[in-house]
Amino acid sequence: MKRITAMVLAAVANFAMAGTSFAQSNGVRATVPFEFNVGDKLLPPGTYTIQQGSSHVIVIRSQNKPISTLSIVHQSDHRAANSGKLLFHRYGDRYFLSEILCDRANLDVQVPVSRAETRTRLQQAALSSSSQVYVAAR
Repeated sequence: MKRITAMVLAAVANFAMAGTSFAQSNGVRATVPFEFNVGDKLLPPGTYTIQQGSSHVIVIRSQNKPISTLSIVHQSDHRAANSGKLLFHRYGDRYFLSEILCDRANLDVQVPVSRAETRTRLQQAALSSSSQVYVAAR
């Protein structure tokens, strides 16, 4: 009985490792030169890997620091053209991840507007106009 349990656990571990390897090969990697928000979480500048966790979730991991976050996403209306892009909404000196567009990684998703972004947008509306910023991803 112990032997069968050990074999089943080994098989499950192998499938999990294979799934992790497959997901890592389909990720997007980008160096973001500024602090940015994903949802309500503030991330420092650095190199990040973004992977599809499930059909409506992405996983963002820092290559420089032990930081990771999950975000719910929706399919984007835009289509990436052979290269990767991260689209950020900018309000003053604050950046919010808005879209990930990369056909190579099969990631064309939008990050929903968070409460922090809505609050920042309202605060900045009277001060200045907002803008969009693209960062190249591979």
